[in-house]
Order: sequence, then structure tokens, then C-alpha cells
Amino acid sequence: MTVPAGTTVPASTGIAELGAEARRAHTSYGEGALVVCDQVVRIYSGAGIEVQALQGLDLLIEEGELVAMVGASGSGKSTLMNILAGLDTPTAGRVRVAGRDLGALTAGDRLAYRRRQVGFVWQQASRNLLPYLTARQNVATPMRLAGVGRRRRATMAMELLEVFGVADCANRTPSRMSGGEQQRTAIAAALANLPRLLLADEPTGELDSQTAQEVFAALQTANTELGATVLVVTHDPAVSAQVRRTVAIRDGRTSTETLRHDEADEAGNAVRHAVEYAVLDRAGRIQLPREMIEEHEMKDLVRLESEPDHIGVWASRPQAGTGDSDPAGPASREAR
Repeated sequence: MTVPAGTTVPASTGIAELGAEARRAHTSYGEGALVVCDQVVRIYSGAGIEVQALQGLDLLIEEGELVAMVGASGSGKSTLMNILAGLDTPTAGRVRVAGRDLGALTAGDRLAYRRRQVGFVWQQASRNLLPYLTARQNVATPMRLAGVGRRRRATMAMELLEVFGVADCANRTPSRMSGGEQQRTAIAAALANLPRLLLADEPTGELDSQTAQEVFAALQTANTELGATVLVVTHDPAVSAQVRRTVAIRDGRTSTETLRHDEADEAGNAVRHAVEYAVLDRAGRIQLPREMIEEHEMKDLVRLESEPDHIGVWASRPQAGTGDSDPAGPASREAR
């Protein structure tokens, strides 16, 4: 806001202008992305205890991406997945999927969102499929609830089962299918209404390595052939290593991202390179990797030094003969 010299501006006007500027920045964040998590906070309270599952998390996912999410138990992964699935709501912050503000949806809108805009696959196959229905009926059920005609349902159900290699299970109930077949059928059911976003929470967690690879291949098919944007939570490094982007969550915030790309070696063979980046959030915060903190014995205070091409981070050290910390970098300490 530019004001001529000597002009007095009412305080209310200045505050209103600052508020408008903040709203503009808030609105423009993630513009065009399919998934926008904007300083998301989720707090659970009960029995006098308050737990902050998400602490100002920022995350953008572009349409067409296949992203893996990793993190220790309790880091906030499942909480975020439940919010994106429309099963939970944030305490603060905003979550937008395909332009919809999930926090502003009515109960009816939320139901329609879960039926048409997002698909979900759980780790436990028993949560994904109705045990008394065949594979074909399980895939057709979401379409029936969405009002799709019977003929279209039958055609689409078989087409999806064929895409995921389980057409021979069409007339089998889940008890007559293997774990991998159940999960691939579950992916077909989750995609029955062609949602733009597919969420998979540890879909390979209960499977052997070979079957897990088959299920992950099904997720890749959902992404490349059916056009779904896929976010998969996994503890399996064999899965996370196959995606181009892996997001790590720690203590309720995104902490690092690993980006992978292919390059040709001297023989012309494709070689995948991976680079891990720390995430600088919109508040200017960064989480140092825990192993680096422990290796350099960092705690309480650190010193930052701006160099022409990087920022140095130095651990504080106790001053000789005192209990006080000396947060100075090596150059300062050598000078003394």
C-alpha cells in the first residue's frame, strides 16, 4: 500500500489492507494443484489430553503425479490420509482437492466427494471389500451408489477387473481370492467411479515381496492408464524407490522430499538418481534430518552463516570453563 508523504491513514484502513494481502497470498498458494494442504492443523482432545497430529503441514500434489509418503508411526500420515479421504476434518488450515475446500463441505457434499472424487484402499483387505459379494459385485457397488445404470456398471466392472489382471476372480468372493487378488480388486473398486485422486494406505503392508510388487504395479496402472493421481503411504523401500517423488512426514509436518530422475550412463543405459531435499515451509521453518542432528550433537541453539552459495549451520558448543553455550561458527571460534 503506497501512501503520499504527510498523509494520515486510519488504522482500520491499514489493517484491512494487510488482511486483504494475507487473503490474496492464502488464495494463490497451490493454485492449479490437484491437492493443496495449506498450513493444516489437526488436534485430537480427550480425557484431558491434547494431541497435535498435524502441526501446520503444507503439501502440494499436481494432477497426474504418483507420490509415496513415508514416516514413522504417529508422524501424522494416517491423519492426513483420512482428511484427504473426507473421513476427517482439519482443526485449522485449509485442504483443497480438485478445487473443493474439504473443510467447507456439507454432509451431503462430503458423501458425494467420497463417492466420485476420491478412492481409498486400506492395508487390511477386509476393509476394502464386502465379504458376501463377488469381485464383480464389489466393483459395481460404488457405481450403483452413484446412480450408474446396470448395463454400464456390468461393463465397467469387468473392464476394471481385466485392467488389473483379476478378471478370473469376477465370480469369486474375497475368501476365495489371494491377498494380492483382493488388493487389486480393491483398487478396481476404488476406481469404479473414475475419481481424480486415489489414496492407498499401506496397501502392500500384509503381502510378500512378489505380491506387493504386483499390487504396486496395479497402482502404477491406475496412474498411467486410468489417469488417477495416486498418493500411497508405505514403509516398503522397494515401493517408495520406484516413484519419482517421496514425501516424508515427521512430527506432523512435511520434513523432506526425495526427487528421482533418470539419466543415461556412458553405455546409454537409464540410471535413476535420487536427491533428498529438506522442506522449507511457508513460515520459513526447516526440519534438519534426525541423523544429522545426532551426528553433530545439535541441540537448543544453532548458528546460521550465509555464504555466497549456501547457508552453513553450526552446532553450539560450551565455552571453555563455563556452562554457557558458544553458538559461534568455526571462523569466529578460531579468531578467539
